[in-house]
Amino acid sequence: MKKAVIAANRFGLGARPGELERIVRNPVSWLTDQLGGPSRLPAEISDLPDSASVFEEVQDVRRDQRAAKRDEPAADIVEKYGRVVRRHYVEQTAARYRTAARTDMPFHERLVHFWSNHFAVSADKQPLPAIAGLFENEAIRPNVSGRFIDLLRAVEQHPAMIVYLDNQRSIGPGSTLGKRANRRNTGQQFGLNENLAREILELHTLGVDGGYTQPDVTSFAKVLTGWSIGGANEKGRFADGEPGHFEFREIIHEPGSQFVLGKKYSGRGVDQGEAVLRDLASHPSTARFLATKLARHFVADEPPERLVDELAGVYLESGGQLSTVYETLIRAAEPWFDTFAKYKTPHDFVISTLRAFDHVPDNPRFIVGALDLMGQTPFRPGSPEGWPDTAQQWGGADALYKRIEWSSTVARIVGSRVNPVDLGDAVLGSEFNPETRKAISRAESLSQGITLLLASPDFQRR
Repeated sequence: MKKAVIAANRFGLGARPGELERIVRNPVSWLTDQLGGPSRLPAEISDLPDSASVFEEVQDVRRDQRAAKRDEPAADIVEKYGRVVRRHYVEQTAARYRTAARTDMPFHERLVHFWSNHFAVSADKQPLPAIAGLFENEAIRPNVSGRFIDLLRAVEQHPAMIVYLDNQRSIGPGSTLGKRANRRNTGQQFGLNENLAREILELHTLGVDGGYTQPDVTSFAKVLTGWSIGGANEKGRFADGEPGHFEFREIIHEPGSQFVLGKKYSGRGVDQGEAVLRDLASHPSTARFLATKLARHFVADEPPERLVDELAGVYLESGGQLSTVYETLIRAAEPWFDTFAKYKTPHDFVISTLRAFDHVPDNPRFIVGALDLMGQTPFRPGSPEGWPDTAQQWGGADALYKRIEWSSTVARIVGSRVNPVDLGDAVLGSEFNPETRKAISRAESLSQGITLLLASPDFQRR
């Protein structure tokens, strides 16, 4: 039963009632069977519009805003923009958490969330609230069990990443437009933007200690000039053209060869950037960086060195085939030593609560509000580094108080409809601590017992 609990809670998203009995027959097979992922998108996800249509809608509202500014009365247009963006944000967030709460493939879904956090974009920046969830669905979800290079390429060419890191504003000084601007001396701000190049090297592939230098960042940024989106002009604003699609713009691309990590890249156009991505994806530093993050997420805050070495080796041997790396992780000994080795993030806590009760609130703002209260607002990590993945970042008295406060709210909603001892047995199985069980059984009411269960170390860890 211990392995079933680990499979459901550490690799999965928290057990639903009855799930442990199905997993206990063969926890490893239950996990490996999910590596192919769903053959089609979950209904909640497939019903959402795509990012291109959302970009077009946002672009139309912004055109109205610019026109209104010329004619003054813009208050209603600003309100309309807010409504449009909020509607898409709430719809995408609701679809994400409904899917997580209901899925029969929670390991696959956790991998989606893991890579979405690795390749973080933040809805703190406009118009990202309207497409952050679509970025996860369009770039991450289809590539989560394939080759890392395919995932990397899809992410870096998605409009959400381009806009988040301002690459549509990056103009090569020697490009056609760059030279034209220099000749005219218009006073407008044209120039190289290194954001995308830096984050790919530091956060997406090699890691901060991966062996790159500042000249590598600058050269790579020149390689990536021209990686833009349809409907974006040289000022980074939305202009004519088909919005919401990756577009290579030759007019702002820095011509000529560039050296990155000591290698010369002389290709032209988008191929030059994709060649760099391929080499980064196969670099030993990338293998080790990704192996460390996977081991930290699925095993322990201090990842076992032996396991990191094994995962990195398998990554390189397989050519970055992620499903092979995952299978090695599942079959390793280290993930199965400790039942509750990881402290749940608020994201994990909320999802595992929904799964325990096998229920999704009708109002998605209940979920957004809970995560906002506990400091992990959906799709708003605040920086390209994503959300932290260690107990040190999520512990503390104030954080625990907020979790207890939300647990109490859930208990009041559930009332006396659920017996907390039976629920603990159903979702924690043999790993339900006898002392915790005794304390809950002595609670003054079922509602208080539910609060104690949700706030207990048994449920707070995975």
